[in-house]
Amino acid sequence: MSEQFVKHPHYLNYEAEDLKNITLGFTTRDGGYSLYPEHSFNMARYIDDDQDNVTRHQEILAEAIGYPRNEWIFPIQTHEDKIAHVTQEHQGANIDQLSDQLHGIDGLFSYDSNVLLTMCYADCVPVYFYSEKHHFIGLAHAGWRGTYSQIVVKMLNHVDFDYKDLKVVIGPSTSMSYEINDDIKSKFETLPIDSTQYIETRDKDRHGIDLKRANALLLEDKGVPKENIYITDYATSEDLSMFFSYRIEKGQTGRMMGFIGQKY
Repeated sequence: MSEQFVKHPHYLNYEAEDLKNITLGFTTRDGGYSLYPEHSFNMARYIDDDQDNVTRHQEILAEAIGYPRNEWIFPIQTHEDKIAHVTQEHQGANIDQLSDQLHGIDGLFSYDSNVLLTMCYADCVPVYFYSEKHHFIGLAHAGWRGTYSQIVVKMLNHVDFDYKDLKVVIGPSTSMSYEINDDIKSKFETLPIDSTQYIETRDKDRHGIDLKRANALLLEDKGVPKENIYITDYATSEDLSMFFSYRIEKGQTGRMMGFIGQKY
């Protein structure tokens, strides 16, 4: 399957024939106002950046995708597996400034129109869920902890329709270059999926892990049709001209934003 994330200034837009009322995308790092690093399009308020820069970037994206900032919803992510059902009543949460609202949330879903679910990433896996038929959208943040705790499976627990009507997009994140140690490898080996399909042993206490593939396998294991799951080829750790990479840049970098919204 050819790459379905199409590059636009400041973001990648996911394009598919079945998307009529849904907007799904992922921001890139270039062409912004942040000095963290220089001229970058940082979307996170929780790092050492001028807040006005983040607001300007939000405004640029809002105009480009047709979702004003007051329709956005942003949780305070903590690399866990808690999920929240959000509605229009949550619009604007943590957009102008951070608060205690939606704290500790790494998964969002909604059935409402004119709501844009957003989260920040810089190597962790953005997993998008949608069904045009059922007016359902969801977004999860799956680093190794979220993947191991099966946040994508917990998202499925909130899907009250047949999985054949559900589509999943696994967005830009780190590649197999991401390495884990023996202890973390042993954790993943307890999951109900074949670890040899996404973990590669390289040396003593060194194993490459494909978190995108792991999340896809977890979804398939629970009954999501394989043909309904799209995995992007884009990898944050392999293209620093397009993406921030927390691991490669040792934390001294900005954050991209994944987003999904619907209008009906």
